[in-house]
Amino acid sequence: MNRPEKVIYTAKVHTTGGRVGASRSDDGRLELKLSRPGTPGAGTNPEQLFAAGWSACYESAMELVARRMKIALPGDLAVDAEVDLGPNGDAYDVNISLPGVEPDVARRLVDATHHVCPYSRATHGNIAVETKLV
Repeated sequence: MNRPEKVIYTAKVHTTGGRVGASRSDDGRLELKLSRPGTPGAGTNPEQLFAAGWSACYESAMELVARRMKIALPGDLAVDAEVDLGPNGDAYDVNISLPGVEPDVARRLVDATHHVCPYSRATHGNIAVETKLV
């Protein structure tokens, strides 16, 4: 297991009650109620939180990779993450919209980003992930 030589930031979140509980960060910036996927309730669920974190992280990683590759990103760049729960396994899709970027350049950028994004690296080899240009 690779540990960072230098820690830049540590996120700390305390959760009680599991999927029907609540989570709160140690700095108080995050405080939310949780509910099970597909059920009524005032809260979000871990799958939505994972998808939000992954899509935000992926877009930031793409900005870094694009700078390194000297590729201009469109102003309307968008990343949508989908987490599908199933009885025999889950599916994880990352859908990227890069309007105006040539398809071959976009594919190279997406593939390179997938190797840089911490969420993508964390899931590598553990779950099936599909990156799609939309």
